[in-house]
Amino acid sequence: MKNVPGSAAGPAASEQPTERIPSAERREQILRAATAVFGERGYAQATTDRVAQAAGISQPYVVRMFGSKENLFLEVLDRALGRIMESFRAVLADPDDSPVGPRLGRAYVNLIEDRGILLCLLQAFMLGHDETIGRKARQGFLAIYRLLRDDVGLDADDARRFLAEGMLINTLLAVRMTDDYATDVCAQEILESAFSSKLDLVLDVARRDSGADAGRPAASGRA
Repeated sequence: MKNVPGSAAGPAASEQPTERIPSAERREQILRAATAVFGERGYAQATTDRVAQAAGISQPYVVRMFGSKENLFLEVLDRALGRIMESFRAVLADPDDSPVGPRLGRAYVNLIEDRGILLCLLQAFMLGHDETIGRKARQGFLAIYRLLRDDVGLDADDARRFLAEGMLINTLLAVRMTDDYATDVCAQEILESAFSSKLDLVLDVARRDSGADAGRPAASGRA
């Protein structure tokens, strides 16, 4: 479904945001809300109405600004890929002379604070069969690969390993492995291995987003 029409009739003024803010700021507000909704619900279950509710504006305003759910998702994907490239380039610009791979990995995990970004990437990769979204997802994936090869200087095997770890991180987030951290030793083990020093951040974000007790167990029995 390309377009999700407005479901509520009313005065034209009711379709406008009640608060006057600059258009660019409003656009970012909607994209941030859409990122969270697509990340949580997936592309199929997300709607422009849910995005509007999350952004605190009317659904017709979202449709008027982006035209369709597909166009909105493509802009969400552009934003997510842009945030990744921006984060990686910031690492490369940092004079820190410690190994760059781990610093890139930490920068990637830090993106979970922008709710839904990494899960939206996973959603896009799952839509590879879609002519428009699939093309955009492939282009974005290859752009990250080229940055790792050309700017970071990784060889093909190291770039592949880095991307594979990133996909593991996305998968762990998508299946909500943090829900079982306090009760399953294998969940603890793979989360601690995947996120290392960033695990507390991951657990804190999971707890914030779900309201569940995703924190570390009082006593895990691990040394």
